[in-house]
Amino acid sequence: MQAKRLSTISSAVFFELNQLKLEVAKNGMPVIDLGIGSPDIPPADHVRAAFVEALHDPSIFRYATTEGSEEFRHTAAAFLHERYGVMVDAQTELLTVMGAQDALSHISLAVVDPGDIILIPDPCYPIYEVTALLAGAIPYRMPLREEHDFLPDLTAIPADVLRKAKLMILNYPSNPLTALASASFFSEVVEFALRHDLLVLHDAAYIELTFDGKQSPSFLATPGAKEVGIELHSLSKTFNFAGPRLAFAAGNKDMLQALRIVKSNIDYGVFRATQHAGTVALRDHPETHITHIRSLYQTRRDAFMNPLRQAGWDLYPSEATMFVWLKTPSHMTSRDFAKHLLQTTGVACVPGVGFGEEGEHHVRFALVQPDHILTAAANHMIAAFQ
Repeated sequence: MQAKRLSTISSAVFFELNQLKLEVAKNGMPVIDLGIGSPDIPPADHVRAAFVEALHDPSIFRYATTEGSEEFRHTAAAFLHERYGVMVDAQTELLTVMGAQDALSHISLAVVDPGDIILIPDPCYPIYEVTALLAGAIPYRMPLREEHDFLPDLTAIPADVLRKAKLMILNYPSNPLTALASASFFSEVVEFALRHDLLVLHDAAYIELTFDGKQSPSFLATPGAKEVGIELHSLSKTFNFAGPRLAFAAGNKDMLQALRIVKSNIDYGVFRATQHAGTVALRDHPETHITHIRSLYQTRRDAFMNPLRQAGWDLYPSEATMFVWLKTPSHMTSRDFAKHLLQTTGVACVPGVGFGEEGEHHVRFALVQPDHILTAAANHMIAAFQ
């Protein structure tokens, strides 16, 4: 027995591939899992030491507060200023959350009503659609296509959709597309949101994972951004906090207050030992770590993509994130490609259709294995589809 709303939420593609992974492994074929984007390396040594240090404080095991500790919020605000030139009030314009997905899954309960429209990218991280459906809102997919630099064409959104739209969700650098957005695009978004009375949530989970000397701007650095929206910054990928679950939302104080109200009725905040370790990660030598993590994923990207490029595969630049977004050969569906690759080589990826209709004929690989394994996976692919 389950609620009717769950019938609108499908994880069929992901469940199907997970079952196939288990079947392949059971039959004795080693699996190289490049599906889920879960970092395979731990936080830095000094950050792990901060976890241990915090656990020696007997009071650390008490309930936390919904908004987060003063220590973490002030450090996060300082980080935003130092890294992106963004000024926020740590008391009213910043909220601690249990990973970006926490904020993404609850934002619709906070700022939209049943029947409202939420504008989401296509393809996109699945929670963008799920958050709308759980709140009884209507997701409207904005196509992201190569001819438009994988940016939504805001002028193509119908007027009747805009009349009912309440929230727009964006994500740059993009999962799964790995594309970047420019400061000028964010300026266009702010002007558009003001004109159509829209709220904006920018998911900046991969903002620091950029390659080849490129930088990703913060949406909040755009003049007027705090009038219309918030931005999510996650420690999961940048600082390898995927398990501990820690992120922060910053920007428009009214949106954050609404989100805080929802969360105050759901949980008692992030474990304070996690917040202490997150404070250390953001405060103590973050530039050194970020330089290291960028280099690591850029090297992994090259280890995976260079053999494919040399073999003549048509590849996107992959300018950012911990993913590679790849066209399937010979117009194979994404499901067929993923199944064939897994069954014949043991290499697991995610079918692009799981991210939306625009993801069809593409697959996503997560760079969550050492260089030599990624190169081996690429060579397996070449052999399987030559």
